[in-house]
Amino acid sequence: MIDITDKKNTLRIAKAEAILSVSKKATIQSIRDKKVPKGDVFEMSRAAGLLGIKKTPVLLPDCHPLPIEFADFEFEISGLEIKISCTLKTIYKTGVEVEAMHGASIVALNMYDMLKPLDKDVEICAIRLISKKGGKSERFKLKASVSGSVTVCSDTVSKGEKKDRAGKEVIKSLENWDVKVVNNSIIPDEIDEIQAQLKKQIEAKISLIIFVGGTGLSPRDQTPEAITPLIDKRIPGMEEAIRKYGQDRTSYAALSRSVVGMARTSLVMSLPGSTKGAVESLNAVFPEALHLFDIIKGAQH
Repeated sequence: MIDITDKKNTLRIAKAEAILSVSKKATIQSIRDKKVPKGDVFEMSRAAGLLGIKKTPVLLPDCHPLPIEFADFEFEISGLEIKISCTLKTIYKTGVEVEAMHGASIVALNMYDMLKPLDKDVEICAIRLISKKGGKSERFKLKASVSGSVTVCSDTVSKGEKKDRAGKEVIKSLENWDVKVVNNSIIPDEIDEIQAQLKKQIEAKISLIIFVGGTGLSPRDQTPEAITPLIDKRIPGMEEAIRKYGQDRTSYAALSRSVVGMARTSLVMSLPGSTKGAVESLNAVFPEALHLFDIIKGAQH
């Protein structure tokens, strides 16, 4: 199965349909009058569809088990055709389109089974996905031009005793989201140097200013103390999202002190110094956080 552990839970909606055709008007009338010998076609097929949705990952080996939080079936008769619609919702890491298609197909198959004693020419004509929402299908499209600065705060890296990996991975992630990184620096864990770097980037009107490292609890971890006095507005929601995302993966994330806020028109972030921690912190709030720059330039929420 594909690894989805780095994905965020988001609202996922999918709608699928199946078309079932019969050969006689009498078959349609029997359905309407609820006189099919095997029972109420729509209600029994609806129940079968619900079971089909829940059994999707059992039958399709690469489908992830996921919580179905809403399911609805609709039936529309047009001439000798019955359109079956299946709409599903969940808040999860992966979509529900396969489950929706499976649900619609099981409904159609159950209807076929119930109607075949009355009509030998019943046919399942089509099964298709109508729409889906959430995940990559709705990837954020950045309208504003966003410049970025990445500063690694580390005594050992600044002395050349250790190579920078976290900063490079942060830059790679930002470039994937169309952020143009115009500055990449390495400085020691000194409050004065961190503040001087932040002031310089604010004056240069850099859109996104990121500091990597110094968010822990050792005596030399001073990045939050350095940048907080220069932030005009903290953004607690982003800080909480970063910690929540991290804690879902390691309990040690609770010990990190990431700070996020606005300094004039710049978004300032302090991220953990570990490569994994820095990248996961970005994944927790990006690319959605980039919408902030569109808002600054007058876009609607």
